Amino acid sequence: MLDRRAFYIDGTWAAPSEARDFEVLNPATEEPVAVISLACDADVDRAVQAAREAFEMWSETAVSERAALLRRALEIYLRRQDEIAETITLEMGAPRDFSRDSQAPCGDALLAAAIEALEAHHFERPSLRGGSTLRDEAAGVAGLITPWNWPVNQVMAKVASALAAGCTMVLKPSEYAPLSAGIVAEVLAEAGCPPGVFNMVHGDGPVTGAALSAHPEIDLLSFTGSTRAGQLVMTAAADGIRRVALELGGKSPNILFADADLPAAVKFSVENCFSNSGQSCDAPTRLLVEKSVYDEAVTMAGRFAADIKVGDPQQPGNHIGPLVNRIQFERVQGHIRKGIEEGARVVTGGLGKPEGFQTGFFVKPTLFADVSNDMHIAQNEIFGPVLVMIPFDGEDEAVRIGNDTPYGLAAYIQTGDPEKAQRVARRLRAGNVYINGNFADTDVPFGGFKQSGIGRENGPMGLEDFLETKAITG
Repeated sequence: MLDRRAFYIDGTWAAPSEARDFEVLNPATEEPVAVISLACDADVDRAVQAAREAFEMWSETAVSERAALLRRALEIYLRRQDEIAETITLEMGAPRDFSRDSQAPCGDALLAAAIEALEAHHFERPSLRGGSTLRDEAAGVAGLITPWNWPVNQVMAKVASALAAGCTMVLKPSEYAPLSAGIVAEVLAEAGCPPGVFNMVHGDGPVTGAALSAHPEIDLLSFTGSTRAGQLVMTAAADGIRRVALELGGKSPNILFADADLPAAVKFSVENCFSNSGQSCDAPTRLLVEKSVYDEAVTMAGRFAADIKVGDPQQPGNHIGPLVNRIQFERVQGHIRKGIEEGARVVTGGLGKPEGFQTGFFVKPTLFADVSNDMHIAQNEIFGPVLVMIPFDGEDEAVRIGNDTPYGLAAYIQTGDPEKAQRVARRLRAGNVYINGNFADTDVPFGGFKQSGIGRENGPMGLEDFLETKAITG
């Protein structure tokens, strides 16, 4: 079993102040694969003080120096990418091929996007009417809290942008998938990141996350996770009027019009909802289908959902793996049970584990039909391989149902009419709208409306989240 108890503070691996061991489980076997330590207030304070002491130096470095560090990190990351993919499979159960082809490449893509944004940004520029200089400066010491579902993606989205902006930072990755973040720390150390600029502590939300969120020397907090936890971060940050950037939950509508290529659209809808075992905040979990093709679409979706394979994440192939832990497994089972109790029709899947899986947090890929948008399973983020199908009649009703959610992270549109696609996209209250299976590159801002968060990550807007603007006149 791997020993990962040490924290990365001020350029060295440091022992925790007190023993608070936590076992990291392989979700496919339920066996421990590593042990970490959960940081206490004193550990968080050490890391924050290291970041504070390094801030003045790092915030005034030249753009070329920060870009050079990120380029060295990118080169090292690419060299270690296979190892990172294997680690993600071990810690959160993403199948081997999915880790290699989708999870791990997020890290180098986001590093490259941060370099591009940094070198294109004008840190000093004249005001529109002249007479003043607008200067963008690093916002300060950043507290970064990241989830387990896309562990390297969310770590690098924050870390690369913060480094590019000139911020120093303390990262707290999820205690359920902390091992890949440890490799990121090693990458940055090898790249020559100065002591104190990047610091990492492991820990849970109630103790470590709370200490980081409330620390008076933290200037801004960037959090990705559940909407409930985001509310706690905002509350903790309020006393010091600290800036907060939040990327939270979603219940994304996927609007399928009758003029779409029905087999292709339905197949895309099912596979993308179930990808990563449904553990993606922007997953298209509400499939809205125009009534004239609804019955046909349900039949197709049932066939495609039944074809989704569940398998050992260590094995090659196009299958989904387990959920990350027992807590998540029980939570998803509760949502499925609620859907059945509400009267939604189970087309495929349902309660319990797939046949042949007694061990591991595996869930049956589940498709509900005849769902109304006021049902529990249509309003709540399930974060598992569960898709609900809702009929609609006409463009206006599709938009109304699509927007009838407390969330606003993403939305999807399937149609053969380009003008309709653009028209509907502009009416949907979501931070990202994907048309006919097209996805944005990593330079495009990612974030949501309403309870899906505040601010944007990635590319130029991700950089701006870590900057303050000063006006100098005279």
